[in-house]
Amino acid sequence: MTKTYTAFSGVKNVASGPLDQVVSTIKDQLDSDDWPQVLIFDDATGRQIDVDYHGPINPKAESGEQTEAAQPRRVGRPKLGVVSGEVTLLPRHWEWLKSQPGGASVTLRKLVEDARRGGAQQAKASQEATYHFMTSMAGNFPHYEEALRELYAGNQSAFHQHIEDWAVDVKKYMKELSSTAFTEE
Repeated sequence: MTKTYTAFSGVKNVASGPLDQVVSTIKDQLDSDDWPQVLIFDDATGRQIDVDYHGPINPKAESGEQTEAAQPRRVGRPKLGVVSGEVTLLPRHWEWLKSQPGGASVTLRKLVEDARRGGAQQAKASQEATYHFMTSMAGNFPHYEEALRELYAGNQSAFHQHIEDWAVDVKKYMKELSSTAFTEE
């Protein structure tokens, strides 16, 4: 799955998509428009990233990702994306894992995937992404602290009420980031 990013100039959303596309859009506009400041956010984490606009566009270098050739070779099944690691369990845990269909590795992968899909973890990640973006973009907006409290309290309607008067693009992006932060009311 391709990581996506969103760029803001002031409070206006100016680009969204894969990093190379966002950086290209910004580079094309920097010379022709008078953008006061451009901030780029990782859509998965809400964290701001830094990009060097000088020279060629190289999103892997800018985002800190290593190219496939630069990554060290690891033990496992690389074509399947499997990486080996160490797990320390009690003997009774190993016995239970061995008795499961598919063996220990299959069972552990299923348990991890089930846990990752869990609503609590997804809600927490959504809250954190919203928090990081809010801190960067809306820290001095009216009702910032109240909105933040409602985000962590899980009160969606109060959260949306506190951000109602904020800039349209900022509010829209925050609603996207927080879409899984709240349990059903």
